[in-house]
Amino acid sequence: MEFLVDMVTTVPDGTSEEAIAEIRGREAAHSRELAAQGSLLRLWRPPLEPGEWRTWGLFSAPDRQHLEQVLASMPLRVWRHDTVTPLSPHPNDPASSGESGGSSATATTR
Repeated sequence: MEFLVDMVTTVPDGTSEEAIAEIRGREAAHSRELAAQGSLLRLWRPPLEPGEWRTWGLFSAPDRQHLEQVLASMPLRVWRHDTVTPLSPHPNDPASSGESGGSSATATTR
């Protein structure tokens, strides 16, 4: 199953640049590991407001519980708010094998 995750990171006031750089480095390394495992499929950077950290990610997981474990393992999760949308194939998707997906719903996690 695939999930679109809107990840908005809010760094607490007073956090040192050193701490931010350290956790961002760990996040990048862990994201590469998740990609190698097949859990993280794509990342996009939408248009941002000044001071905003936002990323859209396409994740693959057998179910919502497994996805939550993947998201919880990401270092930036301590500062991040995630909105998860389960994705189903569109009947006219050119990449689809013709299988029909389930319903789509949006949920928010923290």
